[in-house]
Amino acid sequence: MGQNRQILLEHIRQPDQHTLAGYESRGGYEAVKKAIAMDPLAVIEEMKKSGLRGRGGAGFSAGMKWSFVPRNSNKPVYIVCNADESEPGTFKDRLLLEKNPHAVIEGMMIAALAVQSHWMCVYIRGEYAYPYAQLKQAVNDAYAKGYLGKNIFGTEYSLELVVHRGAGAYICGEETGLLESLEGKKGQPRLKPPFFPATMGLYHSPTVLNNVETFASVPWIIKNGADAYSAIGTEKSKGTKLMSVSGHVNKPGVYEVEMGYPFKRFLEEECGGMLNGRKLKAVVPGGSSMPILTAEEIEDATIDYECMNKLGTYLGSGGVIVMDETVDMVDALRNLTHFYAHESCGQCTPCREGGHWVEKIFNRMYDGEGLPGDLELLDSICSQIAGHTICMLGDSIVMPVKSYTTKFKDEFRQRIEEALEGKKVERQGLNAKFESSH
Repeated sequence: MGQNRQILLEHIRQPDQHTLAGYESRGGYEAVKKAIAMDPLAVIEEMKKSGLRGRGGAGFSAGMKWSFVPRNSNKPVYIVCNADESEPGTFKDRLLLEKNPHAVIEGMMIAALAVQSHWMCVYIRGEYAYPYAQLKQAVNDAYAKGYLGKNIFGTEYSLELVVHRGAGAYICGEETGLLESLEGKKGQPRLKPPFFPATMGLYHSPTVLNNVETFASVPWIIKNGADAYSAIGTEKSKGTKLMSVSGHVNKPGVYEVEMGYPFKRFLEEECGGMLNGRKLKAVVPGGSSMPILTAEEIEDATIDYECMNKLGTYLGSGGVIVMDETVDMVDALRNLTHFYAHESCGQCTPCREGGHWVEKIFNRMYDGEGLPGDLELLDSICSQIAGHTICMLGDSIVMPVKSYTTKFKDEFRQRIEEALEGKKVERQGLNAKFESSH
């Protein structure tokens, strides 16, 4: 495989790419003009043929998701963009919103034409103040030029776009929790079924819900054709993927790689290798909730859905967290479990109670108060959380806990043994003090 193909980041360094004029000067809005002249079903078929899979984490076929929307529904059809990028270690959507917002808007417009929607919304996390400002300006400019609103591009088709700011809840990144929040309710996930967004989404109406990167990929596909996109990547993982890289590398940042790109080569060449020349210890491949990979597992790994699944983890949101040999895994996992326990919406008992229970155990362990049987207790708690909650947040606690404590078990056992040894020494000291006083 040669140098990385640039689709989403091709013009990202151009200082005017965020403006309507700059975006159009490089072929922007040509794809939506092409889509207007196409049959809506033909647009969906092109998307299915491209092989684009949702870039928010689940990796489900975007075109297939669009095809689930009922035709000629007596209810309005909505387009919702998930810009609530809250997975720790993930910041690639932020870059698109800041530097290339019109690509996201155009992708949403094409989706709207495909399912005959006339109302769209971007749900953006409240902390994203600058991305919100950039996106809002882009929306205003699109309205001013007649690309949004009544009779877009001089046609009889009308299309509205609203930008809605969330209030900073991790759970609103889950699609049904996002819809609940958008409707003005608590951001708590819905039961699926019956609430599958394509048929029963926003206001119980058919809804296409994709994330920022997914929508931003759509214009290139429609403009260049599904065959051109599907020619990039692997047999089952098509196209390119944005990767947010943080941690102990020389060049952290957002990168675009072709699916199937060697993971080790990516870290060494694109990311500049390990910081301070230290050894690689572990990598989180797709956001902090994904099972961790050891340095040995990265050796022959490739960046695609199938390889990650084969290794027992997921490509997820593409949030790569690189850890060197100095990282204390007990401390790292303690930090993660605190986050997920705190972000539980509280709706499901296993997640609400289990998350804080797990956090307390790691706090004890970190403070030198670990007990024999703690690892077995954690395993028992995790088995009662996983698969027993409405959404995946419970599993987001379990997956790191089980992978860290399995792959780096010696570190956790050592911490417990040190605690026991410390208590033994303390007891001996107390006994000696008692005997001397008598």
